[in-house]
Amino acid sequence: MQATRYFLEQVLRKRPYIVPDWCEAVVRAPLHRQSQPDGRIRFWGAVIDPRDGKTRYLRVVTLDDAETVHNAFFDRDFDGAPQ
Repeated sequence: MQATRYFLEQVLRKRPYIVPDWCEAVVRAPLHRQSQPDGRIRFWGAVIDPRDGKTRYLRVVTLDDAETVHNAFFDRDFDGAPQ
């Protein structure tokens, strides 16, 4: 998986519960995908949060190449239905 310096140094530090393999899996097989005006691409996927065993929706933002992960976080507003 390719990742930006921001993701590696800031996102993973601030969100140590994010597993990079989850990001790769979400980008490869997203539940939903959406382009941003700046060219970056958002991907959503369901993952099991090991902290409590609940299914959560992970939003992964890539650069415009749709491969380089720039950000990732649990999206509380995503309901899992195609938008």
